[in-house]
Amino acid sequence: MIHIFDGAMGTMFQQLGLLPTGYCPEMLNIDNPDAVTSVHKQYVDAGSTVIETNTFGASPLKLAHYGLSDRAREINIAAVKAAKAAGNNIKVAGSMGPTGRFIKPVGDLDFEDAYENYKVQATALADGGADYILIETSIDLQEMRAALLAAKEVTNLPVICQQSFSEDGRTVTGTDPQTFAITVDAMGADIIGVNCSLGPEQLLPVVKAISENTEKPISVQPNAGMPQLVNGKTTFPMGPEDFGEWAPKLLQAGATYLGGCCGTTPVHIAAIKKAIAGLEEPSFKPLRRRLMISSRSKTVTIDKDLPTRLIGERINPTGRKKLAAEIKNGSFLSVKKEAMDQVKAGASLLDVNMGVGGIDQAQAMKKAVTEISQLTDAPLVIDTSDATVLEAGLRAYPGRALINSVSAEKERLEKFIPLAKKYGAAILCLPLTDEGIPKTAEERIQVMDTIISAAKKAGLKDGDFLLDGLVMTVATDVNACNQTLKTLQLYREKYGYPSTMGLSNISFGLPNRPLINSTFFAMCLSAGLDAPIMNPYDDAMQNALMASMALLGKDPNGRDFSKKESNLAVAKTAAVAKHIELTPLEAVKQAVIDGDADSMAQLIENALATGVEPNELTEKCLTAAMNDIGVDFGAGRIFLPQVLLSAEAMRAAFNILKEKFPAQDGEGKGTVVLATVKGDVHDLGKNIVGALLENSGFKLIDLGKDVPAEEIVSSAIKNEADIVGLCALMTTTMTEIDEVIKQLKESGNTSKVIVGGAALTQDYADEAGADYYAQDAVIALNIANEIMDK
Repeated sequence: MIHIFDGAMGTMFQQLGLLPTGYCPEMLNIDNPDAVTSVHKQYVDAGSTVIETNTFGASPLKLAHYGLSDRAREINIAAVKAAKAAGNNIKVAGSMGPTGRFIKPVGDLDFEDAYENYKVQATALADGGADYILIETSIDLQEMRAALLAAKEVTNLPVICQQSFSEDGRTVTGTDPQTFAITVDAMGADIIGVNCSLGPEQLLPVVKAISENTEKPISVQPNAGMPQLVNGKTTFPMGPEDFGEWAPKLLQAGATYLGGCCGTTPVHIAAIKKAIAGLEEPSFKPLRRRLMISSRSKTVTIDKDLPTRLIGERINPTGRKKLAAEIKNGSFLSVKKEAMDQVKAGASLLDVNMGVGGIDQAQAMKKAVTEISQLTDAPLVIDTSDATVLEAGLRAYPGRALINSVSAEKERLEKFIPLAKKYGAAILCLPLTDEGIPKTAEERIQVMDTIISAAKKAGLKDGDFLLDGLVMTVATDVNACNQTLKTLQLYREKYGYPSTMGLSNISFGLPNRPLINSTFFAMCLSAGLDAPIMNPYDDAMQNALMASMALLGKDPNGRDFSKKESNLAVAKTAAVAKHIELTPLEAVKQAVIDGDADSMAQLIENALATGVEPNELTEKCLTAAMNDIGVDFGAGRIFLPQVLLSAEAMRAAFNILKEKFPAQDGEGKGTVVLATVKGDVHDLGKNIVGALLENSGFKLIDLGKDVPAEEIVSSAIKNEADIVGLCALMTTTMTEIDEVIKQLKESGNTSKVIVGGAALTQDYADEAGADYYAQDAVIALNIANEIMDK
């Protein structure tokens, strides 16, 4: 069935003069519900079958800006009532927008606070009588996870999850449509889609990507093109007829919920209805569900038709006294270095185990998952036998994790499978029972039947399972190798699911273990092993893998084998290089790139001891590192979490230099006055820019959000600012940028003006008279450095 959403609410309220400066739009639900209903009714009359409540910013955290947090429930219930009054044959979607803050460690908001925030709003919307919960305009997968968990916890309503993507096809924090779709699908989203930020033409490939990764219904609500400044007014270039022409294309791509976002009006919605009149919902072939594990910014698929994926085993304190001691002392330096080095050495996923006695393992797992997730895009495997530790890891993880492991033991089945379902995790199935280890392949199949049956009964599906072949030692069991190989073959024949296992047990008690292990590895790959859990630094195992891929046809004609064989030694050396192997200057620079703030004090001390000057450290290490980061960010090789981590490492370096050399306090680099303009209460992007500027040595005067032009100009003059940074996210407040620039020029102030915000463009910046337009925070930092260099 095809459904038609409504369009923009703010656009309509603005046209009707209902939003005076400083007024909370959501208070209209209480102060003037008839006006809200009248706007809803215009959309219903135009053809909308699903109406969104006027509650985009009605969560307690967002209402706090207006001092209205304690009225969140009242406002949301009133909004549902106003929407329902618009017609009898409509459905009402309770809108929940972003908090405007990033969740730790990217931002300052605790995950649990975000979760509680959305629980309040979702409960009120459901109690008010909404038909759906709509989580929309999300730019951070972790915040989407918090909202989705909250909505599923407190309501039984279908949940619609809509993210907003930039022109590069990713969210601000780096999530691509595939990763978004498979993560929220597994967590139980009922409808998956995209809204805002771009026009229908740009969102068409996003819809296609989502449709290729879920069988859930898909929604799309584009903007009416990108905003333009015409005669001092913000306008959207796409008229209703042009907008409507894209509806059949979006329908064909997979979307069955169609509507509009910024700049769209009832006329645009009427154009959609006209364009799809007589069209039927397209039919799609069922997807072949493959095992997909994701981080915030990357999805790894494990399948018999794809190259073997290595699961790095090194983040495990078992048998490693130094690592265990560090974790026990609260140091995660080795954990983070192992994560980065294993990925460089070829690991596609990382197993994370915090099994150290005498510590709070749940807190340790939460910290490890949080920090590793910011460092690398490799998906994580949560490795524990404790359900409390498992939930701590799954809750903190901004993606779709793999659980290691679920056996047929009663406690594991009862506790681990519900957690997998709740958090959308896949499970590594281990054929063990309360009675012990099944010796034969046939017995292992029987145990696997029990695990898979229990998981599917709980709601897990094909694509949620990775099967462990279970390796015993051949020194004590002459059939150990043969039974493992047979198990792998039966897994492939009966289930078609991918398989995994640790390998080193096979050689326990035997001499020349590397030879036994690598030979066994090659045999297992031939029998159907897809994702071994192993040490990625092991040359013998890597050689066995490359040779096997060529022989098994996964490396056609041995092209990769030939290339890797000639470069293996060099690649291996580079992959595991430690700071001590670099020159002192190189080590500091690399620490900034890696986001390694913990090592900074010692590295700077080492550099200074060799005669390196503070200015050299600033220019050749810190500034040069951030330049490299900017290039990688612009090329899509790294994303915002890694940029912010590097900025923190750089700030640590600056602070150390400031203590040792007070003259190197960074304030001479330049003074920046930063503000979100009057009427706009969004400051997420501004805060990111501020963090990068301050960490880079600029003196920052952050005036906050909803700042009048007069205050910005006064501050620029008072602080003798070199740069004024202006942000506007809302299309209704963009013209305030013009006013600030006008007043700056009239005052005679010579500060250079940088403008930015989700809705702004270069053309708009030029029309407004800005000196520079910054598409993102890294570009803003580069522009600021360029200004000061001049």
